[in-house]
Amino acid sequence: MLNLHTPTPDHWFDKVKSNLEELLLDHAHCEKKAAGVAMNLLFAYVEHPDLARAMTGIVREELEHFEMVMDRIQKRGWSWRKLRPSRYGERLHALIRREEPGRAVDRMLVAALIEARSCERFGMLRDRLEDRDLADFFGSLYESEARHHGSYVHLAQLFAPREEVRARLAELAEAESAIILEGEPMARMHA
Repeated sequence: MLNLHTPTPDHWFDKVKSNLEELLLDHAHCEKKAAGVAMNLLFAYVEHPDLARAMTGIVREELEHFEMVMDRIQKRGWSWRKLRPSRYGERLHALIRREEPGRAVDRMLVAALIEARSCERFGMLRDRLEDRDLADFFGSLYESEARHHGSYVHLAQLFAPREEVRARLAELAEAESAIILEGEPMARMHA
């Protein structure tokens, strides 16, 4: 369903469970970035009404999630601050082809993979965190991330035939797996 080629390694969970403040701050930044990506796609491909409508909904939902995460941070008495992001998104975006329509396909599929990885990790946090408030919160976001993943894969088919989209998704998912397995030392949603 999520088109991921490898599950999140256990060492990721071990790292983030003892750094929940940093994880939640990073999650807020990720929601903000996800809204920005959807908005950029809306502007770039506004001539596609189905895409414009889908992106409008995703922008609203991502901003709502951002506010929800900010509320959680505030309730816990943690300070809002910038964090150095992981290189995950940067490395995935470097794989996007430069020429259209391949660029449009890749932009959709990279967004789909990021949503899929978030979904998978929200499930892991839901099932394994001892902090039940945060576990339930992450679990409440699981379905929307899965839905966003599916939307992006479907929308990529506005720019290329289904078989071509599926083949490119498999290539990008393989690269995403390598990035995930390499990991990063920081406690980040996508480290």
